[in-house]
Amino acid sequence: MSTLDTPPPAVVTGKPAGSTTPRRPATRRRGETGRGGALASHGILIVASLIALFPVAWLVFLSLGPDKDDYLRPGGIWGKMTLDNYTFVLQNTNFFDWLKSSLIVSLGTTVIGVLVAATTGYAVSRMRFPGYKKFMWVLLVTQMFPVAVLMVPMYQILSDLQLIDTYFGLILVYCSTAVPYCAWLMKGYFDTIPFEIDEAGRVDGLSPFGTFVRLILPLAKPGLAVAAFYSFITAFGEVAFATTFMLDDEKYTLAVGLQSFVSEHDAQRNLMAATAVLIAIPVSAFFYLVQKNLVAGLTAGGTKG
Repeated sequence: MSTLDTPPPAVVTGKPAGSTTPRRPATRRRGETGRGGALASHGILIVASLIALFPVAWLVFLSLGPDKDDYLRPGGIWGKMTLDNYTFVLQNTNFFDWLKSSLIVSLGTTVIGVLVAATTGYAVSRMRFPGYKKFMWVLLVTQMFPVAVLMVPMYQILSDLQLIDTYFGLILVYCSTAVPYCAWLMKGYFDTIPFEIDEAGRVDGLSPFGTFVRLILPLAKPGLAVAAFYSFITAFGEVAFATTFMLDDEKYTLAVGLQSFVSEHDAQRNLMAATAVLIAIPVSAFFYLVQKNLVAGLTAGGTKG
């Protein structure tokens, strides 16, 4: 038998024929969750969302009931839903006067409050003048006084300045509440912006104010959005100061006008619910305009302080 007819020797691999290499179990990266964890987190978020949306849905549902006592028997609203409450509020009350007053006061508080808070926060963040730390603590201390304590001295000051029953007087009162918090917020946000940007502006010949307006403020849009939203909400939903300092019915804000549906012996809760839904529309629209910058501003402002 010749060597040409001899088959080549088999290569010994140490593995039985037909065997396959076992696959290693997939390793989970840091921060990743399994399928069960993802389902649990989504379930918790869904439940939390339903809890948050329930009061809003309940308010809208009650506003569709024609009777003031329908909140005691909510099941009966299904068969008699109507928009008459909204029609009555829009046509038979001073709703549009209240809306005008609320927008004037809220937008005025937002513009003045954000302007003062931004300049204050920038000055404390960039400049080292005597007492700058104590100044910020003084702003923080002003937030500790309750409304009842501030009511009498503020009324006396506005009376001496002849600002009682004026929009500007109420705007100044709201700024005294919004500016301290917004100044702290803006100071923390400005601390996150590199100081080299200010130096670059000065090299280019900009004044300190020009550097602030042309370079720093565009970078601080998220912080400005949060400050604007806080100032707007503070003025839009406040009741105590507006009730005390505004005497004319046509100058009532929406929050004060809502109290007109409640008397000593009666409460028209169906009309209150419809008015509350209408009040939420401007706030929702304002929130939609600034929502892109809210999360970034809330998180970035707390990274440095």
